[in-house]
Formats: sequence, structure tokens, C-alpha cells
Amino acid sequence: MSATRRLAAILAADVAGYSRLIGADESGTLQALKAIRAELIDPKIATHNGRLVKTTGDGLLVEFGSVVDALRCATEMQAGMAERNTIVPADKRIAYRIGINMGDIVVEDGDIFGDGVNVAARLEALAEPGGICVSARVQEDAAGKLELAFEDMGERALRNIARPVRVYKIATGLGSAKEPETPALPLPDKPSVAVLPFTNMSVDPDQEFFADGIAEDIITALSRYPSLFVIARNSSFTYKGRAVDVRKIGRELGVRYVLEGSLRKAGNRVRVTTQLVEAETGKHVWAGRYDRALADIFAVQEEIGEAVTVAIAPAIADAELHRALRKPPESLDAWVAYQRGLWHYSKFTADDNVVAENCFRRAIDLDPYFVGGYWGLIWAQSVAASIFRRRNVMETLGSAESLARRAVALDGRDPEARLSLGLTLGLLGDYEGGLAEIEHALATSPNFAIAHAALGHVLIWSGRPKEGLAALQTYFRLDPRDPTGPAALVQVAIGHYLCREYDAAIDTLKQVIRSYPDFPLSYRWLAAALGQAGQIEEAREALEKAIAIAPASSDSHVRGRRPWFRPEDHAHLIEGLRKAGMPEE
Repeated sequence: MSATRRLAAILAADVAGYSRLIGADESGTLQALKAIRAELIDPKIATHNGRLVKTTGDGLLVEFGSVVDALRCATEMQAGMAERNTIVPADKRIAYRIGINMGDIVVEDGDIFGDGVNVAARLEALAEPGGICVSARVQEDAAGKLELAFEDMGERALRNIARPVRVYKIATGLGSAKEPETPALPLPDKPSVAVLPFTNMSVDPDQEFFADGIAEDIITALSRYPSLFVIARNSSFTYKGRAVDVRKIGRELGVRYVLEGSLRKAGNRVRVTTQLVEAETGKHVWAGRYDRALADIFAVQEEIGEAVTVAIAPAIADAELHRALRKPPESLDAWVAYQRGLWHYSKFTADDNVVAENCFRRAIDLDPYFVGGYWGLIWAQSVAASIFRRRNVMETLGSAESLARRAVALDGRDPEARLSLGLTLGLLGDYEGGLAEIEHALATSPNFAIAHAALGHVLIWSGRPKEGLAALQTYFRLDPRDPTGPAALVQVAIGHYLCREYDAAIDTLKQVIRSYPDFPLSYRWLAAALGQAGQIEEAREALEKAIAIAPASSDSHVRGRRPWFRPEDHAHLIEGLRKAGMPEE
């Protein structure tokens, strides 16, 4: 379908404090949101002739033919939410922020794009919970037609919008539902930065992969600097598609600087714009724009990474200019296949993981010298075996060692290659070799979050659980919002168990189970910890659950000791499971 343009009123809304609400009560929050949609929001959209374009988790994007319809829908939505919240406890109240803009949009395959949409999303971020912010165009069109009071908030520089926008706040008389503040993380003792996912400004949604890839490669380049503290991709990418104030991001991630940017592709050329913002003040520290032929995409990434580093820490620039960057693949198609693989891998579902495996294989086929394809395939296969139980564990380890050694042979400086080999050797019981490879990766890339997690795993397996727990704490600090973080919490629980800290192990495993209720490993260790703690009835229930979910997995992991498991630690697990009711062989 060809793209068309038209003028429209755009309403963007999202739930204030969504992550907090989900973390406190996932099922209750999702059920409440479903009811709100069915009973309030969808009927209001229909009443005022709106079209729900799409939903994005906690967000909504709605198109209206007129400003009047959009404003009436927004004010009635907020009034309805205020009424519903009168009987809801303060910590469970759901409050929407709403932004409305009137502007030119591009319509393609039912979706909408363009500055008209982007401005609405940025206005939403400025609104208070329960509030509405609009552009000057909306305020002008509504004058004399609706009995609403508009409060002038002045001209604002909105993220990735070229011109300042005059913003108005609607005085609804309802009061705002203040969102409980997420506790701020302390700032590290060295310059700290989070790189947000770049915004795709192209009409073609497929360019998301280019935008994501540039941001990720900047993160990788910056993470190689020992003098910087760099937030990992998984945490910074949780803000993808959300209009969030940089001050809030700085507080939630514990960083002093936030790098944001956008990408616009036209024909064979690409324009990348970036800006570095001091999170506490919102002050723009540095900005850059790069217009390049698409063939120079890797040079653009290198320039951005270098320029940002110089802006953040001029004192370290001279010493760090000759850093060893990851070798870019010779084929752009291989890089795109790799980026698609990462995108599907991060979804962390069984079906997406299969697609990720195929993408990484494609990247290797297209460019056998591209290291990223190898370590991506290792991780996808490992998850297929350990989480989704779609591969044989021992066969997967053999494949992983072969792939990892190939990756290290191609580029011994690549931290992902070293990490992959180190974790594989640790799983095979070669703790000394595994730790040496992981430490090599961290020497190259000190802020490589997943390498700290792998270091924790191997230390715990090798009989050094206290040191392993410390390494895992570093991982969680570098990547505080990693969607797959609960999987690493299993290793935290195992570390506590091996330290005979059974109560801490129980608390951690129950936290994991809330996120991954079908992961049998959690129940096995929970049964053992409960057995050791003398909570026998609960221990039996956990053991029954582990066997019911994956009887073959329980037998192979418990009856047959895996190579990463020391005999004495395996005996310690068996002791707890027998207290939980596991019969003798």
C-alpha cells in the first residue's frame, strides 16, 4: 500500500508509573487495564469519532478528524479515570498522561508516522499523571469552541523535534494523580551515560533495525572505556517507543548523561542526529549531525561514539582515541541479519528465539568473518536448550565451544567472543579456562554487563559463591532493567544456597517464579532450599511442580550430574531435594 498524507489531530497516551505497577502486581494491573480499555477508553474513542491506530504496551495512539473531538475524548477519559480511582488504593491507581497535537501525518498500512505524531508523543511526556498537554495549534483551534482553561507553559525544546513547540496544559480541575517516585540510583564515581534507542524518523518502519544497530554499537564502543560507566543495552532499550523525560531516565538508571538521537533514511543516504543531555538539568551538552552515504554507516557509528566520549570526558580523550573497536562486517546484509537476530532474541519467547537462530545463521552465511553472527548463535542455542528445552544440553555445549573458538580465532579482541568461550568452558567444567576468557573480555570492555553476569555464574560453579554474588551485583547495577534479568536471579539464588543462606535463596527464587512461572530450574532449587529450611510441605509442592513442568529435565539435571556442577555442590542439592521428598534412587 502506498503512503498518503493528511492533516489530523493525534492523541498519544501512556500509563504513568507502568513499570512500578507491573512490578508490584502484574496480573492485577493487566486485568485493570483491560477493563479500563473496554469500559472507558474504547467507548470514548468511538463516541468522538476517533480511530485507535495502535497500542504499545501501556500506550495508545489515536487519530481524530478534529481537535474538538480529540479534546473532548481526552478530557472525558481523564474525568472517567479520576472517578474510577476514588475507590482504588493510592499505590494501585492507574493514571494516564495525554498529549495532543494537530499536524501533518503520513499514513501507511494503517499506521501513522511523521512530526505530527512525534510531537504528540513528546507532549505526552510533559503531562502530569492525570493531565493533558497540547500544542499551540490545538489551543488555537479549540478557542471559543470548548469551555476549557489552557495554561501557557512556554516554548519547549522537544526531543528529536527540530523547532521549539509552544505547550499548553489543560486545567481540568481534577487534580493530578502524582506518580510515586522510583527511588533514584546513586551516581557512580566516574562519568556515567545511558544511550537511548535512536528514533526512526523514516516512513519505512523497517529502518528500526538501522536505528537500533547504531545505538547498540555506540553502547559497545563506549563500554570499552574503563573511565566511563555505561548502562547496558537491555536497560536503556526499555525506553524504546516511550516519550520519557531525561531527568526521569537519569534518576531511574543512575546516570549523569543521556545520549539520544534519530535516524532518517532517504534513498541511498542516511542522516543521523544526536544530542548529549545532562540528565539532572536537561541542559544540552553537545549535539551532532551526520549526513552520509549508506555505505558509510559504520564510519558514522565510529564518529558518533568518539564524539560523545570526547564530550563526556575530555580529560580521557587523548588516551582513549586509539581504542580497539569491534570489526564491522564486510557485508551490510550480514549486519542487518545480525540486528534482526538480536531484536528477536531480546523478545525472549520460544518462537522468537527460533527466528533469532535463523537470523544469526544467515549472518554467518553472508559473512563468515563477522564475529557477531557466531556469538549470537551461541546465545540463541543456549537459551533454546536451557530455557525453552528445545535442544539437547550436551550437544548444545559442544556446538557452542566450536562456534566460540571460531569467533575468538577471527577476532581475539572481541569481548563477546571471549565471553562466549569463557561461559562455555565454565559450563564444561573448565573453571580456570572459563574465568581467564571472561576476565579477558572484561579487560577489553569493563562495562560489559553480561560478562559480569557470566563471571558470577562461573565463580559460583567453581566453589566461590561469595565472589560470584558480588559479580552478579555489578551486572544488575550496569543493567538494572534487563528484561531477562530474572534468569540471572536464579544464579543469585544458587549462590545463596551454596553459602547455606537458605532464606535468601527462597526469597530470590520466589521473585524469579513471578516472572518465569514455567522455568523448572527455579522450582528445583526452591524445593531444595525449602527442604533445608525445614519448610517440608512447601518444599514438596515445589518439587512436584518442577517434575510436572519438565520430568525429563528434572531427571537429567538431578540424577545425572552436569559437567559444570562440582560433586560436593551436587550432593548439597540432592540433600535438600531428599528433605523435600525426592525418593532415593
